[in-house]
Amino acid sequence: MAEQRRDRRGGRDTRESAGTVGETRRRSVRAEEAHAWGALVATARRTVSDGLVVGTSGNVSVRVGDTVLVTPSGVPYDRLAPTDTVGVDLDGRQVLGTLLPTSELPMHLAVYRSTDAHAVVHTHAVHATAVSTLVPELPSVHYMSGALGGPVRVAPYATYGTEELAENMLRALADRSACLLQNHGTIAYGASLDQAFDRTAQLEWMCRLWLTASSVPGLSPTLLTGEQVAEAGERLRGYGQGERAVG
Repeated sequence: MAEQRRDRRGGRDTRESAGTVGETRRRSVRAEEAHAWGALVATARRTVSDGLVVGTSGNVSVRVGDTVLVTPSGVPYDRLAPTDTVGVDLDGRQVLGTLLPTSELPMHLAVYRSTDAHAVVHTHAVHATAVSTLVPELPSVHYMSGALGGPVRVAPYATYGTEELAENMLRALADRSACLLQNHGTIAYGASLDQAFDRTAQLEWMCRLWLTASSVPGLSPTLLTGEQVAEAGERLRGYGQGERAVG
């Protein structure tokens, strides 16, 4: 409850509360932020169309300078418009929009403060979430683990939207670009929205692959060694149409 006091010098009522002290004043959306918001909304909608989230579960963010654009809490992605832009600074103070940011904002900000990420995607993908309930680390069933920095860890469970969850996530992300969240889902980051999304999709695919291979009665999937995963990771750094890519 706000504390109301009488300012004897000016004869006015002053109020002190967490919501008013140090509150950041909202500003207008800049051109580069408007462009980034359009890409963010497209990525968020893709998480739904590709079956990585259901309804309003999961969230997406992208960093533009010192501002983090993020999906709002509880709003279906197909309803988001250019005028719905939501942005916060790196301390979590809202600087753009009137819709409330996602409840998972602590996780997104923790990633930006601790890495060189420019985009973050969080989902409740079915196969990845299933794996998060079974093992402390996704077994290295495929060399694409190397593209995420190595074997994908599972962050211990904590209530959604809490600093505890953000801290657990950061430990699981050490030297990795994605991790599983126990009984919850996935989080991945990248240099762009496309890269963060692709890493999320690859993680879900690997989880599905391991679950499928593990379901064959009497057989266990062959796993790659740490050295094999690391070697694949090195080769994958030059994969694609970059200057160093071949083949």
